[in-house]
Amino acid sequence: MRKDWDPIWDEKWGWKVDFYIEGERVRRRLGLRDKSLKKIATQRAEKIYRELWDRRLNPIAQRKGTPFWQAAKGYVDAGGEARFLPKLIQHFGEHTLIEDIDEKEIVATGVAVYPGRAPDTLRRQVRVPVSAVIRWAQGTRRRPSTDNKRVRWLTPEEAEALLEAAAALTLPRHPKPEPYTIAKIAFLLGSGCRTGECFAASVADWNAGTRQLWIPAIEVGAGKTRSSARWVKLPERSVELMGEIPLNGRMFRTPYGKEIKLIESGGGQMQAAFNKARDAAGLGEDVTPHVLRHTWATWFYAQTRDFGTLMDQGGWSKADMANRYRKLAPDDLSERLLQHGWDFRPEQPEDRRTRLRVVGDE
Repeated sequence: MRKDWDPIWDEKWGWKVDFYIEGERVRRRLGLRDKSLKKIATQRAEKIYRELWDRRLNPIAQRKGTPFWQAAKGYVDAGGEARFLPKLIQHFGEHTLIEDIDEKEIVATGVAVYPGRAPDTLRRQVRVPVSAVIRWAQGTRRRPSTDNKRVRWLTPEEAEALLEAAAALTLPRHPKPEPYTIAKIAFLLGSGCRTGECFAASVADWNAGTRQLWIPAIEVGAGKTRSSARWVKLPERSVELMGEIPLNGRMFRTPYGKEIKLIESGGGQMQAAFNKARDAAGLGEDVTPHVLRHTWATWFYAQTRDFGTLMDQGGWSKADMANRYRKLAPDDLSERLLQHGWDFRPEQPEDRRTRLRVVGDE
């Protein structure tokens, strides 16, 4: 038996409702354009139906709250990111209150607005903006930094000087240069990883075919939080400079070839060797191993203009810090990087096919 609130499918607008509340006709689109989402449409339609009857029967006790569209407008006016909000505003309509948007509703919204999309896409384009709007409206949103402090990063020419100096580092009573410091520097420049993540990197997590490394971010000293777990992709220049990778265990070692001991709040285990290379390259004391992370972010965005991947590969959960790198690079940075062999641009399918054919012919 059909209920008054049962949704109706419209080929142009998707699911909608059409019913009467004490003689007043209610016609409304539900923001669901996938015919297979009838169950969600029914739940949403029943909720609208019951809320309208509650207001009609008890007008004095009408529920108070903030409509999502109103909160979103205030959020954007205050400087919030507007990129993904139009679809969300259309989906929630004029009556959905932020007080009604819980975890279940966010998941349902992702399914409705971006059916079949990857979890990272749903997180970035639904969960993050919805949560940001709600936190802003409730006064709990973390305020972006307003400082104009300069972020130190290396130009391609400074990086080449540092790599050249690192390639010449030797140990006492060892005539040949040690290869481990330049390997770590090349990895950090090409991956954007934190130093602790570099020290914990495992050979078992390395995919040589795609030049990708899985960062688990679960070991002490390896990363800040579990949310930092991710894949990072290295440019060919980094892989070339890293040289031969150990057969097992940790990918990166001390200057003597031993595995680096991970420690809580670590990151300084390469400081001594790094400082020697830095001083030999004529760089100042403001250049630390962490500057390589700033460098990668600046280089990557200058070449790709891909802010989403910048956040994902950099392991940032909030845009404040990553956003700073949009403003740093001069216009010719991308070309200068290419001149030195640094290419962070996405690989094209034809490039991948060509490489596979070469491998198969050998």
